Amino acid sequence: MDRDAFIEKTKAKIDEWNAEIAKQEAQIRGAQADMKVKYEAQLAEMKEQRNKVEKKLHEARDASEQAWSDMQSGFVSAWNDISSAFEKAANRY
Repeated sequence: MDRDAFIEKTKAKIDEWNAEIAKQEAQIRGAQADMKVKYEAQLAEMKEQRNKVEKKLHEARDASEQAWSDMQSGFVSAWNDISSAFEKAANRY
């Protein structure tokens, strides 16, 4: 995957995650007090994963084509790990 495709795919996934985070925030507002704590912990984990992806996105944008070529496998591996963690957090409750 070239750098531009990676950047576009990552931006789209961040947008998707932002929508999921907004949905979770709405659930928190309507939840009972005991569930709010669980939802808030889940939401914090989701935001942390999203922030990691945003950091990787900025690194990819700033990388030269040669640097991207050298870093690509690390980015893809990190992307897969972070994406999996986000999905687990989103589906936990």
